[in-house]
Parts: sequence; structure tokens; C-alpha cells
Amino acid sequence: MTLKLARLDGGTVDLSPEDLQSFKATFKGAVLTADDAEYEVSRQVWNAMIDRRPGLVARCTGTVDVVQAVRFARQHGLLSSVRGGGHNIAGLAVCEGGLMIDMSLLRGVWVDPVGRTARAQAGCTLGDVDRETQLHGLAAVLGFVSATGIAGLTVGGGFGYLTRRHGWTCDNLVSMDVVTADGQVLRVAADENEDLFWALRGGGGNFGIVTSFEYRLFPVGPDILGGAIAWRGTDAHEVLEAYRSFSAGAPLDLTSVAVLRRAPPAPWLPKEVHGEPIIALFVCHAGKIEDGEALLAPLRGFGRPVADTIGRRPYTQMQSLLDATQPKGRRYYWKSHYLPGIDRQTMDLAVTHAGRIRSPHSAILLFQIQGALGELPAGHSPAGNRDAAYVLNIAGSWEKPADDAINIQWARDCFEATRPCSTGGAYINFQTEDEGQDRIEAAYGRSNLDRLAALKRKYDPDNVFSHTKSVTG
Repeated sequence: MTLKLARLDGGTVDLSPEDLQSFKATFKGAVLTADDAEYEVSRQVWNAMIDRRPGLVARCTGTVDVVQAVRFARQHGLLSSVRGGGHNIAGLAVCEGGLMIDMSLLRGVWVDPVGRTARAQAGCTLGDVDRETQLHGLAAVLGFVSATGIAGLTVGGGFGYLTRRHGWTCDNLVSMDVVTADGQVLRVAADENEDLFWALRGGGGNFGIVTSFEYRLFPVGPDILGGAIAWRGTDAHEVLEAYRSFSAGAPLDLTSVAVLRRAPPAPWLPKEVHGEPIIALFVCHAGKIEDGEALLAPLRGFGRPVADTIGRRPYTQMQSLLDATQPKGRRYYWKSHYLPGIDRQTMDLAVTHAGRIRSPHSAILLFQIQGALGELPAGHSPAGNRDAAYVLNIAGSWEKPADDAINIQWARDCFEATRPCSTGGAYINFQTEDEGQDRIEAAYGRSNLDRLAALKRKYDPDNVFSHTKSVTG
């Protein structure tokens, strides 16, 4: 029986049993169709809004499998997608009817504690890397949720608790191993295939499949000072004013995230506030514990907090504090802006729209990022946006498909209302699948986008790596 697969040109191709068997013979990992028991699990990603059904899933066990999958896709003109951690909000990991190249089994991490580098395979999550590097009291610049895949995070820029001190995640890459559209394996670094190295530091999955990342590491932990403080939502204006003042003067080792939402039934929050509006600050001080205690004392003494969990804790624990807010299988819709700062208008709008949240899981977040980003020129990498001080993330999250419309509309309304507060830039990793070319340009800037388009023509002229956030040549 032939298998009908989606092509890049929008048509379909009938894959014969002989063609499929020939591919399987060159491929060490499992090749799944809809008839296989593991297929349903393999196609499910973090965002339950994404419900696509690939025609084939190729579960790679090593770089050779990646090469064979790319060559097979090219040979048959197949639409393809690449899955790392499967955590992207737009669901770029899964294509409809084509070939999903699944990297999620590639989870190896090798740490060089003397050279302070780590090489991690593309299926790793942040938690995989943190666990291995923290054995040596070292850390890479990664994100905030341990289940996030390193691949999508890194090629889209990446930011986290260490960004203020060290820049974007992609600013701290030493090298990458990449399978290109013609099935070659290249090492890319500042001194080798340097144009591709530039493109992959924020330019997304447009130019090849990265099979491993080599990160620069920094001394962090293994214990840091961190945790969360929460106040009632009625205090939100005053807390945001305090947050603005506090974060603006904070040293680079201290990063804070403000969250406005309804209180979840979390054990660290008193039962009397569960389901009620709150504002919480998540803080991480990666320097000396005693320095952090002195810096955070005024914040901890502000107003009437309903909870305070700040204390000495393992850095790996800090990296997973937000995990419970982002479980796999919920429905997610995000909108975001880069902000030049937090002014009165931003605060008023955040409080107003937090009061209109329709789901107990949705939130408005302000991530503090200003610092080392601004020390490099705008064209240093496609991630750019080095004038940003904060990221505003309007994070819709809910359970039932019947609630899609009201929650999506809430996020869009908040996004439009806060647009005047933005730098005009955008973070590519927070863009949903319905955002268009104008938002891609906002993520990269016109000059960077033109340069990316030229490199797309060079490395992938046939658009083998095509998705809704593609850079077109």
C-alpha cells in the first residue's frame, strides 16, 4: 500500500512500500506511520493547540540518521519539520502530512570543567544541561522552564536568569554541528563557516538542523539565592512601582520576573488566596548568597506579602520553579513585546488586563533582561533587539477547546493595548503560528533579515527547511 505524504510545493506524493523500506534500511532509529503504537505520542507537543499529523516520524538516534532523513526528504520533495524539545508555542516541530525529523532521543551532554564548555545534543532539555553542568558548579545561559528544548531556545535567541550578566543564549555559543539542506555535516563557529554561525545565532531553523551545541559555561551555584514573593492583586500597582525601581538599579547578578495572574493552588501560597488575583516576583541572585540577602531585604520588606519563599536553594531547583505553570497538554496562545523600560502606562495596562484574565492558568509576565545584551552591536547576531530592557509576555493558557476564542481574544486585546509601550521589536520564540511577516521582521530588523535571506539562498535555496517562521530567500 502506498503512503501519501505532503510535498514542499503544496502537493502530495505517493510513497511506495519499496521507497519506505529503502529509507528504513538506511535509518537506525524507528520510522513511524499512523499505524504504529508510538505514533500518537510522538506527534504530541507541549501546546495542545497544535494537532497536526505528520505522514512519517523519523526518530533519530544519531547524526547519520539526521543526514539520511534530510536526504530522503529532499529526494522526494517532502514537507518536513524538526522536533527537539517540542516546546515551541507555534508548534514548529510538527508538520501536517510530511516528515517529522524527531531529535528528542538525542540527550547526551559532555562537560569540560577546565575549559568551561559543554556540548549538548539537540534533543536535550534545559534540565538535562543544567543537571550535568551543575555537577561542576557551572551553568549555560538558558531559559526559565526546565522542560524546554535547548535547540529551539538557542537558534531563536534564548534568555533566562543569567542573560543580564551574559547576554542571549546564542551569544554564548562556541560552536555547532549542523546538517545542511544537501545532507552535509558542518562544524560552524566564529572561525569556521562563520556566516552560517552568525545565521544560526537567532535566525531559527531556517538553515539546517543543529545536531549539537557547544556552550560557554560560567560559575554559578550549585546554590543560589532565589525564590518567589507574592502579594494580593489589590497591591499590584504599588508592587509594580517597587519592581520598576528595584529592577532598574539591580546589579547584573540579580534577575527578577513579575507575574500577574490568579493564584494557583500551589502549596507555597496560602489557601485563602487560591483563585484570587496576585502579583508575584520570581528572583534569582547568582552571586554571593550574602550579597543577595542584603539586596533583596528591601523588596522582601515591601508592603504585606502573602508568601515569601526566597532562600538558599540549588540553581537546578530555581531553574524549575516555573515548570508547574507550563505543563504539557494545555492549550497555549502567547503574544509578546520587547519593552524599553516600565513606565506608568505599561503598569496600568498590565494591571487592567490582568484583571480581565479569563482562565485560572493565564498570566502577564515581565522578564527583566537589560544588561550584557546592550554591550554588543545590533548586528552581532540575528537575535538583535539589544535595546530591550524587558520582555512582556501575554501568556494565555487554558484547558478546553471550547474556551479558545475568549482566551485568544484576551491575549490579542492586551497585545494591542500595550503595543505603544513596545520597542517595536519581537522575540521570535514567543510568536504564535498566526503571526506574519511583519512580526518576523520585528524580531530580526530589516538589515539582519536581508542578510538572513541571502544566507537562506546560499544554504537552502530550495527551502527544504520550511515553516511558518521561515526566512524567505
